Amino acid sequence: MSASALPYRPHNHEACVNQALADAREICQRQNARLTPTRERVLELIWQSHKPLGAYDVLAQLTEDGHNAAPPTVYRALDFLQQHGLVHRIASLNAFIGCTHAGEHHTGMFLICRACGNVLEMTAPAVSESVRQAAGAENFKVSDVTLEIAGLCPSCQLEHVDE
Repeated sequence: MSASALPYRPHNHEACVNQALADAREICQRQNARLTPTRERVLELIWQSHKPLGAYDVLAQLTEDGHNAAPPTVYRALDFLQQHGLVHRIASLNAFIGCTHAGEHHTGMFLICRACGNVLEMTAPAVSESVRQAAGAENFKVSDVTLEIAGLCPSCQLEHVDE
């Protein structure tokens, strides 16, 4: 995602959705994984905004769309999307956000605005390396790192000047 397409800056969000779906199709084809219509729709729903969605929010939207989906269907779809690096789980929110670096091995680092709820996925290779080195110094083998940073985005900072 380019700096001009940050969640809290105006941009053509449809381009985000279209790119995510194109990336998903290509990644699944390359990995010989089946991107079913339900999985694709769940990914599309996750990408409808830069605000994370919980599984039951996804289920409600699928139901509204006319799908006869049950919670296990949504959880299986989300699990599939996570396994293939297409979405991330934001543990502190128990919700999911589209991966802006789909297909790349990377550390998930998220700036979470506590006012508007937007989430920005960012990369900081030096931070990732520092975490791995610190863990290695403790003889700990890292398998996965996710950093969640809460605060205020630039737009909300303007609205919450007194904080």
